[in-house]
Amino acid sequence: MYDVGEGPRPGGTIAVMKRLVLVTLLAAAGCGKAASEEQCKALLDHIVDLEFKKAGTNAQADSQKADLAKQKTAVAEARWDDYLEACQQKTAKERIECALAASDLDAVAKCASESSETTP
Repeated sequence: MYDVGEGPRPGGTIAVMKRLVLVTLLAAAGCGKAASEEQCKALLDHIVDLEFKKAGTNAQADSQKADLAKQKTAVAEARWDDYLEACQQKTAKERIECALAASDLDAVAKCASESSETTP
């Protein structure tokens, strides 16, 4: 397990951002009614949380929790503009709802692939 108090892992943030972009691109392949900015923000926050969970972050102390929150915010803010445009223009609300209910990144990816199979 990665402990936030140990400092950032080499390449950790970059790896998280790369996976975040991949998941975003998978989710952005659909059609349907446009998602709201609030829905897109909730999805991005959820994906970032799942990324950090997958990376094994473990914040025990309040100072570590604060540091982890700062890292999550930095990752989300780094991709916000590109992500929001793709999310609002290309992501169906149903896909966002599916991804928000997902408990891991594989389930998020399934939301994208299952929706693609049913989308003409």
